[in-house]
Amino acid sequence: MTPPQTFPLRPSEVERLLFHWPVVMHRATTDFTRGFSASIAKASRRRGWTPSPKQLPIMRELVSDLFAYAPGQDQEDDFALIES
Repeated sequence: MTPPQTFPLRPSEVERLLFHWPVVMHRATTDFTRGFSASIAKASRRRGWTPSPKQLPIMRELVSDLFAYAPGQDQEDDFALIES
């Protein structure tokens, strides 16, 4: 018997995160991100797999970063300064 989940997790959210996961893997820039995304991709193939309470917030952040920054954009700047 598995212990009850202690964090909010809907199956549809896991599906959404995994739908975007190949892009997360492709855009991974650090060793940690590459290793973590590969580990999640491998683990997610198992039947009945769900992310752990430690994995879920990292997955959420990596997927949300896909939509926060345009490809090639410097992530330290929030906007481009236009000088006249």
